[in-house]
Amino acid sequence: MARKTDGRPRYQQIAADLRKQIMSGDLPIGSRLPSIAELVTQFSVSTRTIQDAIQTLKDEGVIEAQHGRGLFVRSQRPHVVEVDAYFEPAPGGYTYDLLDVVEVIPPVDVAQALRLDPGQAAVLRHRMTRYAGDPVELHWSYYPVDIARGTPLTRRTKIRGGAPQVLAEAGYPERKFVDRVSVRPPTSEEFLALDLPETVQVICQFRVIYSDDQRPVEVTVMAKAGHLYELQYEQHIS
Repeated sequence: MARKTDGRPRYQQIAADLRKQIMSGDLPIGSRLPSIAELVTQFSVSTRTIQDAIQTLKDEGVIEAQHGRGLFVRSQRPHVVEVDAYFEPAPGGYTYDLLDVVEVIPPVDVAQALRLDPGQAAVLRHRMTRYAGDPVELHWSYYPVDIARGTPLTRRTKIRGGAPQVLAEAGYPERKFVDRVSVRPPTSEEFLALDLPETVQVICQFRVIYSDDQRPVEVTVMAKAGHLYELQYEQHIS
């Protein structure tokens, strides 16, 4: 049954309303927001409530204060990701940190996707993507040990040409992938590593990559900062 009232704190409701206006372009990039006094009148709330709403949007990087001028919509827009794209766009400003390379017992959903037996290990390559130095996404890439053993996938160094080249050279060219996309609250690790505002969710992509004969050769789990990404779909209609 649908809720009849919005039980969120009033400042979160106001932040959501302003965020929608910004995302839709009704408050365009570079535009000045109404003053705090005007927002108090518009929403019939206290100054503190408006200040909390404004702080929420500041924390998300949606608006900024310009000294002596007021509050303005920031120019940085969410990163648009083509959901069916094999590689995400990597314009200037993107870098990544290799956080760990280790053999682990993978989570159950990863083990099932890789068709591993219970308790069977996989090679994990854990990375963080940054944009202009700020963390925006975490990646956990898992590979069957029998495929990764003896290849650069097991080394704690960045791979020239990336994992696709290593897999192809090992005899497992990547042929297709299947993505599952969901939204959920962040884990403590994600919350801290991505420096997320308290109200922001993460966009999760669970990607299974297949080689010839439908052999799964990689599972990558991606956690994207929800306020920094938009997912774009394209479907041709015959």
